[in-house]
Amino acid sequence: MASKLHQLRSKVAQASQFVAKHGCEYYKQLLVENQQYIQQPPTVEKCNELSKQLFYTRLASIPGRYESFWKELDSVKQMCKNRGDIKVEDAGVAALFGIELFAWFCAGEIVGRGFTLTGYHV
Repeated sequence: MASKLHQLRSKVAQASQFVAKHGCEYYKQLLVENQQYIQQPPTVEKCNELSKQLFYTRLASIPGRYESFWKELDSVKQMCKNRGDIKVEDAGVAALFGIELFAWFCAGEIVGRGFTLTGYHV
């Protein structure tokens, strides 16, 4: 346990040295590359205004998303009604999607249990 703690400390020290050496350079490069997204003047008031714009824009997009959801659901219902017309490719995509959802669920459960497979935590 003590050796792992020592290894962790040395890795953290190396990472902090790297950040101290290259952090400012990376920060300046990032700002130059993304200059078009920076609002002038960069004040707290401008940040508050932008956050409100984002919030209310997202709020205004809900009806469109709601409508899209129901259209998608209707198309799924139509596919279920016409099961005989479903192509093998469509069924394969649906099966892969279901498997992916199940895998993400399993991964979430494992993470939620502290990365243990049985739930027993030592």
